[in-house]
Order: sequence, then structure tokens, then C-alpha cells
Amino acid sequence: MRTGSEPATARSALRARFWLSLWGLVWAIFGTAAFALVGRPGWAAACGVLWLVATVDMIMILRHMRQGPHYQPGRDVPPYPPPEDGPPYRPPQAARPFPRLPRHRHP
Repeated sequence: MRTGSEPATARSALRARFWLSLWGLVWAIFGTAAFALVGRPGWAAACGVLWLVATVDMIMILRHMRQGPHYQPGRDVPPYPPPEDGPPYRPPQAARPFPRLPRHRHP
């Protein structure tokens, strides 16, 4: 059920993001060192930038994990405000420009 508040109440798999960020961080460090040792300064700089991005991402992930259930709600917290009593809102349908033709029925 969509409520329109999904961007404000979206959840993120922070543990999965943490492990993927750690994996990227390890490879960025390895790439920076390897390219620096073989004399490829351009590739070493590119891996260094990736190292910086992965480090900042990991810091943000850890910050969100430490902030607790406000940013990573548990299973008992619904992902959106509960709907009010009554049927869900449905916008009125536009009138058809042509009348609906009768369906052909086979004998």
C-alpha cells in the first residue's frame, strides 16, 4: 500500500550497506597500494578517491546504526503511518472519450 510518504519513511538495510562498504574499502586500499607500487599514479589517485568515498559512506552508515530505531526501525515499527478508518482514497476516473463497446461473446 502506497501512502505518499515513502521517501520520508524509507528503510535501509544498514548492515548490508556496512559490509558492502567494508568490501569496497578493502579493495580501494588494495588498489591504491598496488597501483602506487607499480607506478600508475592516475589509477592510484582514482582508487584513493574511491577509498575516501567508501570511508565517508562507512562513517555515515555507522552513524545511522548508532542513532538507533529512529533511523533504522525494528520489525514492530510500521514503515508508514497507519491508514485512517475508511476506504483508501481513489482519484475519480476520467470519462472515456468513446463509449465502451460490448464484448464479443462466443457461443
